[in-house]
Amino acid sequence: MRNIPPVTKILLIANVAVFLLQMATGPRLIFMFGLWPLGLTTATGEPAFHVWQLVTYSFLHGSVAHVFFNMFALWMFGSDIEHVMGRQRYLIYYFVCVIGAALTQLATSGLFAGPPAPTIGASGGVFGILLAYGLAYPHRRVMLIFPPIPMPAWLFVTLYGLLELYLGITQTAAGIAHFAHLGGMIGGFVLLQYWAARKR
Repeated sequence: MRNIPPVTKILLIANVAVFLLQMATGPRLIFMFGLWPLGLTTATGEPAFHVWQLVTYSFLHGSVAHVFFNMFALWMFGSDIEHVMGRQRYLIYYFVCVIGAALTQLATSGLFAGPPAPTIGASGGVFGILLAYGLAYPHRRVMLIFPPIPMPAWLFVTLYGLLELYLGITQTAAGIAHFAHLGGMIGGFVLLQYWAARKR
C-alpha cells in the first residue's frame, strides 16, 4: 500500500471497510444505501430511493469477488490516473463517474423486465477511470486475464465499452448493471471534455 497514491488508497480502504461492515450487519446497509429504482416504495409506503444513494451505492458490494475485482481495477488503473490528474481532480472525476453511472442506471432500469433490485458496486467509477486510462495511455499494453491477449489500452477500452453496450441491450448477463458501467464512462468523458474546453 506504500506506493499507492493517497486518494486511491482512501477509496480502496473505504470500499473494503464498508464491505466488511456489510458482512457483519447483513442486508441493512444495502436496503438503506444501495441504489433503488425510482418510484419503488417500501413496505411502509415510503420511497425506496433517496438522493444519497447516488453516491453511497458505490461503496457496497455483493460478494468477495465483486469487491476484489473492482478494487484490483481501481488500484491497477486509478493509481496512474491520480498521478496524471492530481488528487483533487481525480477525486472529482471519480465521483462524477459514480453519479453518472447511477443516473444512467435509474434512467434505464425500467426498460427491461424483471423484479426491482438495488444497484451496488464501484464499477461505475472504475469504468470511468478505465476510460481516462485509455485516453491518457492509449498505446500502453494491457493484458487480459482471459484470454491472455495483450492489446493497446485504447483498443481494450473500446472493446470493453462495446461489450457492455451489447450485454446491456441483449440482457445476456442478467443481474449486472451494464448501463451503469457505460454511464460511468459517459460521465467521465463529458467531464474530461468540459475540462479540456475550459483549458482552451
